[in-house]
Order: sequence, then structure tokens, then C-alpha cells
Amino acid sequence: MSSQVYSEPPDGGWGWAITLACFMQSVLVFGVTRLLGIFLVEFMAYFEEPSSATSWIPSVALATMMFASPLAGALATQYGERPVAIAGGLLSGLGYFLASFATSLAQLYIFIGVFTGIGGTFALWPSLALLSRYFERRRPLATSLALSGAGVASLALSPFFQFLVDLYGWRGALLVVSGMVFHLVPCGALLRPLTLPKDDGALAAPQEREESWRRRLSSLFGLSLLRHRGFVTYTCSGVLNAAGFFVPLVHLVPHARELDFNEYQAAFLVSAVGVADIGGRVACTWLVTCGPLRLCHHLTLWTFLLGVSVLAVPLGRSYGAVLAISACYGFLAGAVLPLRVSTLVEIVGPGWIMGAIGLINLMESAGALSGPPLSGWIRDVSGSYTASFLAGGSFLVAGSLGLLLLPGYFSLRTPSPPTENQEGSKLEDPWNPSQQNGV
Repeated sequence: MSSQVYSEPPDGGWGWAITLACFMQSVLVFGVTRLLGIFLVEFMAYFEEPSSATSWIPSVALATMMFASPLAGALATQYGERPVAIAGGLLSGLGYFLASFATSLAQLYIFIGVFTGIGGTFALWPSLALLSRYFERRRPLATSLALSGAGVASLALSPFFQFLVDLYGWRGALLVVSGMVFHLVPCGALLRPLTLPKDDGALAAPQEREESWRRRLSSLFGLSLLRHRGFVTYTCSGVLNAAGFFVPLVHLVPHARELDFNEYQAAFLVSAVGVADIGGRVACTWLVTCGPLRLCHHLTLWTFLLGVSVLAVPLGRSYGAVLAISACYGFLAGAVLPLRVSTLVEIVGPGWIMGAIGLINLMESAGALSGPPLSGWIRDVSGSYTASFLAGGSFLVAGSLGLLLLPGYFSLRTPSPPTENQEGSKLEDPWNPSQQNGV
């Protein structure tokens, strides 16, 4: 499939096929990563390691997924989204396959953490960046549908994974999971490049012979965004959010087991998160079209409430209470991720989204890497997960309040996307008065 040229985003057409591909990628990347908590209990028993040690497995995977995003964006810019996504599917499936033969936690760090982390980001993030270029008016809807795969996976695959572990053990279960994840390859094959007129200045690396390697590197990785005040503020908030967002996904099942719920009751909590996740995405898609509030305002509210829901997890002592709080967390978390992507497009514009996703994920990898292990360490020291969830919720609340510092936050006017001058060396921030005349 050759690249298609449009004068503006088509808001449909082949974009719906890419939405389907992104949905399946979300299932096989985010969805499977969410369910690693089911395996952590088995890893703790088999390797006789504490929670703080096994918590590094999903943390390394998430951090690697974010850390490798700039590389995925640069490769997609240079060679196209399709070959990068296909290569990511192969690497991710290979990681789970090799993990089924692991004899130590260190090997699981490498196979599940590094292999699937790099493979997942190669498969998913270029696809999401391409999706945002196919849609404009329907972008929140398309993004929500694409990322709802993680919620569907939590609903459908949580009891299935627990069944696989009971039937085949964790090694056999990982072998089956690897076969599922290899389906990322045909998902990547569905991607069709899209060219917009604005891409000439924003995405394409200039080919003049006098161009320096520094300018080409900046173009490939979107380094000019580091001078964009709104992007930097948004990234700092995202680091705090990442530190708290993944804590329930990693520790909810072990926490339930410590409350003497059986393994299927604990796994069903993840299913409840998945069901509510889908509802949150639908509600978010509808709410952003109502009223005068901008996307960043919605993101602030939903992230703040998400932090409150994580703070409330230790309050649940009965199964019904824990189930209700888990569903509340899933509903709110379901809205946050598509809102983060759509808000990022609002801040930097679709022409810069490939580099923006890579850079922001690179920065947020620090929070994703430190959050779950820190909460696992707190659990080992305190003897329970109460303080762990309190720490995770506090990070989310702080991250939501950090969004108030975005330039022009209290204005109801949506800023025009930032632009790049003709030489391709300077990113202009529409909220920065000193740059309104290109100075």
C-alpha cells in the first residue's frame, strides 16, 4: 500500500481499518501487560522472591516501552509505520516465548521486560500516531475505540489467563500468550501511510546537502519540542501520573490475595477493571463533546478523580467493596489514556505527534519504572499494600494539579497547533507571546 495524500485528515475511510489494528494492538500490548499481575503471584512462589523483586518485571516492560518510544518514532519517520510495527510484533511475541523457558527473574526482566517492552512500543505507538493523523473531528472517538482494547483484554483474558496458569502452569501459559501476541504482525500490516500538506515542514527531515546531522537528528526525534513550554509542562505532569497509574494494575491481584480472596476472585477484579474501563472510554468520548471545556480540562478532572480512587483502595476490606473500588478505578483509568493522547495532539498539533509521543514516553518511563517497585518495596517494609496505594494515588493527584500550569490553561480557546519555520529549525509555541512574531 502506497502513501495516500490528503489535503486534510479524512476523518474516516481507511482510518477505521487502522482503528481496528490499533484496537488489537492495544489488546496484545497494554492488555497483556495489565494482566502480568496474575503471573506475579506464581513468580513469587516459584522463585521464592519478595514482591519488590517480581514487581520489576512489569515495571521494566512499561519503562522500556516508554523509553524506546523516541526510537520507534524516529524509525517510523524514516522507514514508515508498517515495517516498524511488524518488527515490533515479532520481537514482542519472541519475548513471551523465551520467557516461558526462563530459569531466573533476571531472564524474565530481559525477555518480558526488555523484549516485549521494545516490541510493544514499536507495534503500538507509531500506529497511534498514524491514527491521529487520519482523524481530526472524530479523533477522540477513534482514539477511545483504539485504546479500549486494553479494557476488553482485562475483561475477557483475565479469567482465561488464570485458567491457563492452573491448567499448564506459568510456563505453558506464557507459551500460549506468545502465540497470541504474534498476531501483532498482521495488525501492523494493516497500516497505510498518510501524507498531509503540513507534513512537509513538520515531519519530513530536510534533505538539503548542507543540513547538519544535528538538525536531522532533531527532526527525527522531535527534539525541538523540548523548547515548547506547554509540552514540557505536560511531560512533567505525565511523569507523576505514570508513577501512580500502574500501581493498581501491578498490585491489585496480590493485594486481593493477601485479603484471603481466592485466585479467581482476585482475577475477576481485573475483569471488573476492564468492564469499567470500556464504560469510561465511552463516557469520556461523549463528555468531551459537551460544554465549553477543552481536552486539558477534562484530563485534569479525570486524573484527579483517578488518584482519589487509588487512595480509596485500602478502604475496601470486603470483596464487594474492593470490587466496587476496582470498577471505579477502571472507569476513570479508561478515560485518562485516550484523553492524554488527544490532549497531546491539542498541545503540539498532528504534525509533531510522532516525535511528541516518543519524547513524552521517554520522560514518563522514569515514573513507570519507579512506581510499582517503589510500592512493592513499601509493601515489603510495611507488611501490607495500604501505604503502596496511598503513594500511588498521591502521585496521580499531584500530576493532575500540575496540569494547571499549562500555558493558557484557564482559557476556553483551543490554541492553534504549533508550527515550524521554513528552515525546519524552530518550533513556535502559540501560547508564548515572545514567539508570536517568530522571534
